[in-house]
Amino acid sequence: MNLTEMQEKRGRLVAQAREALDEIKNNTDEARSADLDARHDAIMAEYDQVESLIEREQKMADIEKRLEERTKEREAEDRRKRRPNQGDNVEHRGQDDGDKPEYRQVFYKFLAGGADLGELDAEERAILRAGVQSLKESRMQTTGTNSAGGYTVPVELANFIVKTMKDWGPMYNEDIATVIPTSSGNIINIPTIDDTGVTAEKHTEGAALTDDGGKDATFGQKQLGAYVYDTEFVKFSMELAADSIFNMEALLGALLGERLGRIANRELTIGDGVDDPNGVVTASSLGKVATAAAAIASDELIDLLHSVNAAYRRSPKARWMFSDLTLAAIRKLKDGDGNYLWQMGDVTKGEPGVLLGYRYEINDDVPAIAAGAKPVIFGDFSKYFVRKVGSPVIGVLRERFWPDLGIAGLIRFDGELGDTAAVKHLIMAAS
Repeated sequence: MNLTEMQEKRGRLVAQAREALDEIKNNTDEARSADLDARHDAIMAEYDQVESLIEREQKMADIEKRLEERTKEREAEDRRKRRPNQGDNVEHRGQDDGDKPEYRQVFYKFLAGGADLGELDAEERAILRAGVQSLKESRMQTTGTNSAGGYTVPVELANFIVKTMKDWGPMYNEDIATVIPTSSGNIINIPTIDDTGVTAEKHTEGAALTDDGGKDATFGQKQLGAYVYDTEFVKFSMELAADSIFNMEALLGALLGERLGRIANRELTIGDGVDDPNGVVTASSLGKVATAAAAIASDELIDLLHSVNAAYRRSPKARWMFSDLTLAAIRKLKDGDGNYLWQMGDVTKGEPGVLLGYRYEINDDVPAIAAGAKPVIFGDFSKYFVRKVGSPVIGVLRERFWPDLGIAGLIRFDGELGDTAAVKHLIMAAS
């Protein structure tokens, strides 16, 4: 099934799901209502699969395009290097330097050779050192000499880990919150202010301006630290490192990225702020109390939306956030006119799904619908600050696991909501 066919199928599934819900009337018997409800859920589960396939196909198309462009650039570079310089009178006979080895290949040769630079020729040592000296990504060598520990990981793997972390949860993504990257972990003080309720006053001609301090700006302060989390070691054999280069990169990148992504997204979502980040759900203020303990009403979502000041709702980062299970419940909700609150987007046009006109983020670390839980938050996420100390640090260790190897990752980050009025939550009734 090609991309166009999948997009058409997605549209048909949405129509079928809505038909199933529309058949449920006030006089529909209970058994029939349950059947239609189950049919809707089954159709929407298939919709989610198709949506995922569309996004994957779109990403693959983008990746293939970039790879094709990169291949053409390499071929052009190879041709340029092999072409003799104009005016060069030196005759080149039988000289073939071959393709220059990549950093990845040199790195694995270094590992398979027992972490001994003597196993590498001069060109390979230069390539390895160039990778170590690059500051584009934060990579790690253990303290001391090479014989006491490991070397760095390939740049491609570090990039893959960062990408996996962003895919795993929305809170580590700079498109959601306001990210403050720093090179060190010193405390950052963030001044805060909420002036949305303060207005100017009508002036009377000839009257002195009021100066009683009633309109003074009220400032506050929040702090961002640098909490450290690690993946623990992932062990793999020397033979696997030497013989399965590409598979190991993808596998280790996924493993480490998911581990780092899980902890980062969880703490930035529900961290309690005590020796941990203050998660956005924890830090949010009360917007609406639900009437029921196990179900959300459409009017309650409308009330939650309007509990957030319109000044925050105008922000390009204003959005909803809830888990996938909560989205399944919201998809069935209608307003007073019978219109669905949830509206399907179009990934081909870059249009996301929306709820009451605002986009939403799926975050499975947001609590599910349950008594006393906070399953839905809404507001301006630009007021939530994520402090990232460098990039994830990845290191390889040989001596402890000799002759095998171990690889592990570390990240340092913190999170805090600068303005609690900017993001509000709906809390379910107590049981």
